[in-house]
Amino acid sequence: MNASVTAPPKAAPDLGFLGVDAFVATLIDARALKTAFDVRLVDQLLARDTQTVAELGTSLNIDASGLELLLGLLIANRVVTRNDDKVKLNPAFLAVLEYRDLLETKLDFAGFLLNDFADLFTSLISDPRGFAGSARLYQLFDYRRGLEDKGDNYVRTRAWMQLTSTLTRYEARAALSLHDFSQYRAMLDIGGNSGEFLLQICRQHAQLQGTVVDLPLVCEVGMEHVLGEPEHARIGYAKRDLRNDPLPTGHDLISFKSVLHDWPEEQALKFLDKAADVLEPGGTLMIFERLPLHFEGGTPPFSIIPILLFFRSYRDPAVYIDHLRSRGFDRIERHEVDLDTRFALLTAQRSADNG
Repeated sequence: MNASVTAPPKAAPDLGFLGVDAFVATLIDARALKTAFDVRLVDQLLARDTQTVAELGTSLNIDASGLELLLGLLIANRVVTRNDDKVKLNPAFLAVLEYRDLLETKLDFAGFLLNDFADLFTSLISDPRGFAGSARLYQLFDYRRGLEDKGDNYVRTRAWMQLTSTLTRYEARAALSLHDFSQYRAMLDIGGNSGEFLLQICRQHAQLQGTVVDLPLVCEVGMEHVLGEPEHARIGYAKRDLRNDPLPTGHDLISFKSVLHDWPEEQALKFLDKAADVLEPGGTLMIFERLPLHFEGGTPPFSIIPILLFFRSYRDPAVYIDHLRSRGFDRIERHEVDLDTRFALLTAQRSADNG
């Protein structure tokens, strides 16, 4: 195979979690829903299916006018239904509460970065350097804090890792449906963060062991993240600064999941070279990344704000395909899947005469 091909998925992915975005479509929808979680209205209705408005007001300690406004917004957003004075959760919303961790993460993530979009969007478009100097986005994702456990580095690093780990938990479902991981014995996940991507794959494939490569403090938080999981004994961590440190050897699958977009193209291609140099003969190099953003289908939901702010980072996969081909990878497959935005999964191998 001399060029990349778009191949069919191995199995239809379970993408029911995409339904959460319908409930965070606008700022008003998202803020009212966040308040419903904050005041435990959702939990009250989960504990007892139907309650009167008066009962809710008493249990939540909210005055009548405040509760009426909140309920009105939640009814409009299909979070609750009301029949006379009786309130219950809407079946449509109950269906997405299976993914409550994802829903609350999207609410928190977009809410945290709201001012970057509301106040600094013009700067993002016309003055990217100025935006980077002012935005909360780059205060949150300050990877220098992952180098050393001092001051509040642990708390701040753990905060962004919780956000990205939750997104990865669900994005991994698509990767598992697009590629057959049963053929591998040892996986190296470069920039693997908490280990969530590797955890999800190990959970489905008992033969697999893996190692996460990331910054020292990120690895410390990651070890805590997987410690209580049955698969934790099969997941190791290698503390490395990828720019300068050598990579572990002995892996027949090396993955980059949502990592390369964080780096300038020249540096990202150097990372691919480092991975190619240590990949076992006949092994696979994998890239799973968002594609450049396009919104011809309509205005995206409020929950997409964090992704939108990174819009300059997402590359055409042809950049990676051309580079891998130059390194002798001639068996390259490209899969695409629609999640909250469109993702591409690339896999590359060398044939025997190029190994």
